[in-house]
Amino acid sequence: MIQTSLSATDEFRVTQIVDNGQIVQLALIENVSTEPISQKQMIIDNVSKRLDAETKEQVMPLLEAILQSQPTVNINSYQQTQITIVMPRSRYEGMGRPQVGSVVGINLKKL
Repeated sequence: MIQTSLSATDEFRVTQIVDNGQIVQLALIENVSTEPISQKQMIIDNVSKRLDAETKEQVMPLLEAILQSQPTVNINSYQQTQITIVMPRSRYEGMGRPQVGSVVGINLKKL
């Protein structure tokens, strides 16, 4: 069930519309904001979790010095869900004709 008002649904942003006159295909991606995380920071966090306090005191300055010389690579920490929906044109028009960039709510529990 696709709705334009959002309540207890997942938000998806329309990224592409293919309309052949009778059938409309919507390509959607989750509408979430993610902040890139530094690969260096991920390495430091993971090593830090696995060491006891004494070893951490000895290893972390060395690790930080090594990583300082490496380029910073930012990665997204969340893989977004993408879905494609194909529907009759009348259904698309009945839901308000969302355009690219519009946000729609989808109740995934009913899909």
